[in-house]
Amino acid sequence: MGHKLDEPVAVMAANRVVAASPAARTLGVIRGQLRRAAQGACPDLVVVQRDQAVEARCFEPVVASLDDLTPGIEVVRPGTCAFAMKGPARYFGGDTAVVDGVMHRMVEAVAGRTEVRIGVADGLFAAGLAARIANPVRLVEAGSVADFLAPMSVSVLERPDLVDVLVRLGVTTLGSFAALPPTSVIARFGSVGVEAHRLALGLDPRPPDSRPLPPDWTVATEIDPPANRVDQVAFRARGLAHQLHERLSHKGVSCVRVAIEAETEHGETLMRLWRHEGVLSAAAVADRVRWQLDGWLNGPAVARPSGGISRLALVPDEVVPAAGRQLGFWGGETEADERAARVAARLQGQLGIDSVMVPELRGGRDADQQVVLVSAATVELRGRSIDPSHREHAPWPGGLPCPSPARVHARPLAVELLDDSGSMVSVSGRGQVSARPVRLVSSGRSVGVSSWAGPWPVEERWWDPESHRRAARVQVLTADGQAHLVALEGGRWWITSTWD
Repeated sequence: MGHKLDEPVAVMAANRVVAASPAARTLGVIRGQLRRAAQGACPDLVVVQRDQAVEARCFEPVVASLDDLTPGIEVVRPGTCAFAMKGPARYFGGDTAVVDGVMHRMVEAVAGRTEVRIGVADGLFAAGLAARIANPVRLVEAGSVADFLAPMSVSVLERPDLVDVLVRLGVTTLGSFAALPPTSVIARFGSVGVEAHRLALGLDPRPPDSRPLPPDWTVATEIDPPANRVDQVAFRARGLAHQLHERLSHKGVSCVRVAIEAETEHGETLMRLWRHEGVLSAAAVADRVRWQLDGWLNGPAVARPSGGISRLALVPDEVVPAAGRQLGFWGGETEADERAARVAARLQGQLGIDSVMVPELRGGRDADQQVVLVSAATVELRGRSIDPSHREHAPWPGGLPCPSPARVHARPLAVELLDDSGSMVSVSGRGQVSARPVRLVSSGRSVGVSSWAGPWPVEERWWDPESHRRAARVQVLTADGQAHLVALEGGRWWITSTWD
């Protein structure tokens, strides 16, 4: 049986929070775990690459099922949402009544596809943690959130650099971190440490803002004729997102919660709040708009709007002072970056939102696994770079040494690697070649091997007969100056990539 790693299906509330999560954690698989460790804990585990657009579309009916409880639901990420408990608790008669209503609606909406876990606590951060350990409900008494958080590991702060320093200093729990004087925290860790320290104390990451309400920074566009397709509206949404980002940047603020509003040609009004505590960039806003539109337009038939989208608006519902960003030595984003982003947006509007692909680094032992093509709509194109140092943070035992091949063949080329007697070179179970490679024969053409290196054996997913892979890879330099990576797999040699 396979299990998919899902994000927690969480319903949280500011100051009082409700949350739910799937049962994958009971298998010994936890959030943030390396794939190899997760598969070691659960050999039958099938790890599926996350498609947040699909997850958002599936999650929209779950969020919509709670609209009759409160109109102020915010989506933190596909699978996680939040709402303030104060109003619903007064109306329905207390936290327990609201939790019962949330549980009933969500269980009915997920229809057995995952497990719902609910947590209620003071503050969004504590509510999320309460949801992770709920079984299936965890209510943290009002005013006791600091005691609830105290024994937890500092790793739940999800700030790896800060956590690494804290652990080396012997500060391993939220309680011990909260006991540090705020002045010492800001002196040693800066603004990142102050936010984390407030979370450890059970407070909001930022103190209340007593300034007057900001002006209306809403950006909107009319769509004529009304659009029924996600890519048509998403193209307009990307321009709106950049317009909003520029407007807020000029005012020195950043958005952490945005309201996506849409009107249909029949007068229907749709609205959903999305939050991202890491500060919503223009690309992040555009992604969330696209996910939400996909949920509205391609969700269950009973919940779809009756007409096309005629107006789209983005409302910055919550903003914080912009912390700024450090550009590269030569200025960071260039005119070429801006031009490339505009061209990509134009092609997406003409050919579809997923028509433009860009490379992205991934983990893997072979060249065709280390870099993959992903939709440009899912990444921030401006100021983007492919940093080879990424490999240092994701070691893969058995991986090929640098430099990586310049060209990876879409389809491996069948070849023969022969020794001086004309017999095929083989590799033993101990990784020893049967003889020195002398000739490489491809499509009837034979060329001499002037030098070679290897082999690098690899055996993956030995616990799964269907996906088990065993291969041995060898680098060869032929007499005509070509360098190839050849792999022995399934009893045959293949050219998988080439150094040009």
